Amino acid sequence: MIRSMTGFGRAQLEVEGVALSVELRTVNHRHLDLSLRLPRALTGLEPELRRALGGRFARGKLDLVVAAPGALAKLEVELDRAVAARYVEFARALAAERGAAGELRAAELLALPGVARVVEHALDEKAVAPALLAAVERAAAAADAMRIAEGEALERELRARLETVRELADVVAARSGEVVAAARERLGKRAAQLREETGVADETRLLQEIALAAERMDVTEEVVRLASHAAQLEATLAGSGVPVGRKLEFLLQEMGRETNTIASKAADAPIAHRVVDLKTELERMREQVLNVE
Repeated sequence: MIRSMTGFGRAQLEVEGVALSVELRTVNHRHLDLSLRLPRALTGLEPELRRALGGRFARGKLDLVVAAPGALAKLEVELDRAVAARYVEFARALAAERGAAGELRAAELLALPGVARVVEHALDEKAVAPALLAAVERAAAAADAMRIAEGEALERELRARLETVRELADVVAARSGEVVAAARERLGKRAAQLREETGVADETRLLQEIALAAERMDVTEEVVRLASHAAQLEATLAGSGVPVGRKLEFLLQEMGRETNTIASKAADAPIAHRVVDLKTELERMREQVLNVE
């Protein structure tokens, strides 16, 4: 099982009456690259969040955004009872002097300066940490599920293209045998013709030249290595789910090298056409593997 590096996850949480949203986006990257955007009041939690994400993801560019749609503080109304009592006392004293009503209604009292005030209490990082970490884990799990689903699609495509590579390699191997046999026959006839024309009959030297010419055209060794790499790639795809992107990239690189060697050795148009097809399939696989964790 393989994982893609593309995913998205979202989670919501509420702590002490403050709502927070968490979004995690992941895309392909050669290494693990974490980018976190947190409200200023929660920046102290960044190291802990980085450790949590680093423990779940091995590769990819991860963008974590924690946002507060509203105020990132708990609002409370505080009443200064001493000031309120002084207002009531003054009102009664004034009423006694002037012969007026001396009682203040509650609404009037609260409207007076200094009696009531709204106070913001910033969120405590330690109080927020458990809930925020849990929300980040939910977002990460959702993103990971998306990465697994896309990884399954990538695996199906890679397996299909790998089968095409094997079929093309078999065609090249079969054609190579025919080309080498034909070359041996052609060189043998040319050697016999030269013997008749010149009278030179150095059989050992002629046989060596024929063998060297045939060896230069024989791509059996490259095809065998290509098949070996293909088998390793298939085994890697069937692995236990550990990150395998870099290994797949390496195997495809080696398969590309063998294909290039085949192209340089095989002086045959049908093989050259199959080599072009091989290179096309390997390049398409390489593009897909760039998104594998």
